[in-house]
Amino acid sequence: MRKLERKYAHELVVIGVHSAKFTGEKDTGAVRHAVERMAVGHPVVNDRDFRVWSQYAVRCWPTLMFIDPRGKVIGKHEGEINAEVLDNFLTTMIQEFEKDGGLDRRSLSFTAAHEKEPDRPLYFPGKALATDDRLFIADTGHHRIVESDLNGNVKRIIGNGDPGLTDGDAGASRFNSPEGLAVAGELLFVADTENHAIRRVDLKSGRVKTLAGTGEQAHGFHEGGAAQRTPLNSPWDVVVWNDRLLIAMAGFHQIWQLDLKEGTVSPFAGSGRENIVDGPRDDAQFAQPSGLALDAEEEVLYVADSEVSGIRAIALHPEGEVQTLVGRGLFDFGDVDGIGDEERLQHPLGLALGNGVLYIADSYNHKIKQLDPQTHEVRTVFGSGEPGQRDGPAAEAQFSEPGGVSYSAGKLFVADTNNHAIRMCDLATGEVLTMQLRP
Repeated sequence: MRKLERKYAHELVVIGVHSAKFTGEKDTGAVRHAVERMAVGHPVVNDRDFRVWSQYAVRCWPTLMFIDPRGKVIGKHEGEINAEVLDNFLTTMIQEFEKDGGLDRRSLSFTAAHEKEPDRPLYFPGKALATDDRLFIADTGHHRIVESDLNGNVKRIIGNGDPGLTDGDAGASRFNSPEGLAVAGELLFVADTENHAIRRVDLKSGRVKTLAGTGEQAHGFHEGGAAQRTPLNSPWDVVVWNDRLLIAMAGFHQIWQLDLKEGTVSPFAGSGRENIVDGPRDDAQFAQPSGLALDAEEEVLYVADSEVSGIRAIALHPEGEVQTLVGRGLFDFGDVDGIGDEERLQHPLGLALGNGVLYIADSYNHKIKQLDPQTHEVRTVFGSGEPGQRDGPAAEAQFSEPGGVSYSAGKLFVADTNNHAIRMCDLATGEVLTMQLRP
């Protein structure tokens, strides 16, 4: 859509209508954060009560309504659409209305609802990865990776801050809204989400290399192939498992694998249909998987399955199946701790494994929760549930749509996305602090 807005700057007006599925998405402040985070350049209506949805008889996300220069609805498309098909359709419409004199090319100007981005160390960080002595931050809004020690002393910036797909030295390389991170020895792997690519950073030399993806978003399902010639679709998180990189491929509603020796990519789990279905890996269904945590000893991959507000477990042995630990359906969500069917999360995006339990970035509930993989018990460990930025005791602390969480030595490092911050949660004391990044 962004490309078409630029191409048809004098012929096309785009108006976004946000009819929220999740309760946490209805707040106008949350919509404003999303508009700023994704650099949306057109007006967005917060249709929190589904009035526009009903008036236009919308049935699914996304839906495109085409309105001619006289204000008449002349077309409708449900579901995602190929950019080339949409481009051709717009070209035909423009030609037709230009012939009859109905096209008005006068410029329109809109006032942004958010202020210009201030100068800050982080901008909508999506994920964080803590090791024994280092912290890697996906500084998503700044299109770069920040490397620091666990006290916030910045060691290196990887990426020049301009969105793009450029390999090479750390300072000259370019990313586009990077998210998930994984480290193996002196190699850092990056889910470069808006580039639809997997990148590798050699931490000794600082050089960046593209391992998978073409830079273009894939359309439709495919079986994979040579990694650098296979288009991907919104990779959101990564973990290293033996000689493979497992990828939460949110756009495909699947888990993919990148063979690091052979240089090939292919689906690992999920049929590609969006839902919550357990069973054999090829038949199981996911819905925008966005966070991963690996239990290498037990050979289990845990998945934050965001659109079904679920946590799933994939047994990694050859005959392994998919099992749901939390979650029931695409429209079953909430903020309920406990054991059993009453448990509810709301659009979780991040996972971390520590002390034998899973820690969940329960994004739209503005909390960090804990899940016991054996008993399936869920309980809140940090966060009051009210969006904000407050340090202090666990139950009083406030987060704003945390997107990532990582465990190291009794502490959780949280990418607190809408607060543009990394928060440190001490599991022993229950205290939450905001990390101060220092050059």
